[in-house]
Amino acid sequence: MAWIVQMFNKLRSRIHLKPVQILVGGFALVILVGSLLLNLPIASRSGESVGYLNALFTSTSAVCVTGLVVVETGSTFSIFGQIVIIALIQFGGLGLMTCATFLFMILRKRITLKERLVMQEALNESGLQGLVKLTRSILIMTLTVELVGAALLSTRLVPYYGFAKGLYYSFFHSISAFCNAGFDVFGTGQSLMPFREDFMINFTIMALIIIGGLGFTVILEANNKRRFNRLSLQAKVVLSMSALLIVVGTLVIAVLEWNNPGTLGAEGMNPFEKIMAAMFQSVSARTAGYATVDQAALTPASKFFTVILMFIGASPASTGGGIKTTTIAVLILLVISVIRGKREIEIFGKSLSWGTITRAVAIAMLALVLVVGVTMVISMIELGLGDPMVAHGGLDDVLFESVSAFGTVGLSANLTPFLGTVSRIMLILTMFIGRLGPMTLALFFAIRQNTRKRAHIKRPEDRLMVG
Repeated sequence: MAWIVQMFNKLRSRIHLKPVQILVGGFALVILVGSLLLNLPIASRSGESVGYLNALFTSTSAVCVTGLVVVETGSTFSIFGQIVIIALIQFGGLGLMTCATFLFMILRKRITLKERLVMQEALNESGLQGLVKLTRSILIMTLTVELVGAALLSTRLVPYYGFAKGLYYSFFHSISAFCNAGFDVFGTGQSLMPFREDFMINFTIMALIIIGGLGFTVILEANNKRRFNRLSLQAKVVLSMSALLIVVGTLVIAVLEWNNPGTLGAEGMNPFEKIMAAMFQSVSARTAGYATVDQAALTPASKFFTVILMFIGASPASTGGGIKTTTIAVLILLVISVIRGKREIEIFGKSLSWGTITRAVAIAMLALVLVVGVTMVISMIELGLGDPMVAHGGLDDVLFESVSAFGTVGLSANLTPFLGTVSRIMLILTMFIGRLGPMTLALFFAIRQNTRKRAHIKRPEDRLMVG
């Protein structure tokens, strides 16, 4: 990854690329390289190319840690292809500059100011001080969590698949779960549904998903300070919202699906297993894409609720997508403040700046426009023209797949493999924007605002009827 950053630094010196542009370009370049590798005959079990569009879709889904697939990963790709996919997932979860910094430290190369600026943008930090130390801590934490996760998974997968395959499966799914990718290589096309009754696998995967979705800085801060009242406002909001969404999501899904024979009401499931499956759906729906119940069999109400969870997504500076937990927290507090007639938004004894509030509203609106637009276009192409895809789903399933792509979740109502070329390209762009879009757009507007020096003119205020 170091050569990618160096190349962009040379381009930046010539055409004055901003850090955010380097991030976008770096991710795009890695997706391109990944697609070329996955398109090679050696990447396929059959010895024939999977087709460039399928390779591009898989590469984008891996780098954007989404998990949506157009071909079954385990049965389609060879060991070489699967290793390429897990490498792309690891890169996508850690990010361009974290991986590049790791290589710089191995090569003992000095990290320049330009590279630190890109690191600052990638990690969403306010200053440059301590960025290299923070990156080193992120790498150590990631390696530790993934090793522990693999060790726990191996206690179940090694006895079932044998030592070599079980260990390989343990590491693959530990990395995929921590990076919130949702890729599996079991080759059944059922994700984790065969293991829905396994306590160890379910709670290990859930723990990896939750840790990866909290955000690197929040995890490190919580580990260092250990007491809630000593944490920063960012960490308090992230931890509180994450816990609230998990609990509420579990209760809602359990109520809606308890007696559904296609999901929690399946024959042989006891109350504990039903609660565990509901919790897994709640955790995975916001970021990861692993499933222990058939998403196509969910009730319409549960599908819509899952769409809401996917739209919210993970937390800032994490391995997940969506509009983020902090954004939805700000929006909820804004509504409460308006209802109470208060001019300030207060949380945990602090008031939020209007810059934070307006950015949260802008991110949510941009995301909503994107999801609605993609859903309409795919519906028009696939449903409006009488495509055979009608037999595999309707508008609700198109919305489900679109939000899953934007939130980089990867849960699927079994619709994506049946989409046409244009619709697949739409989902590729949606996954890319979902991984980098809200943050990138916010940073882009901030850069534009800072670079354009305009006179501060106060316009006359007036009233406008709303609502």
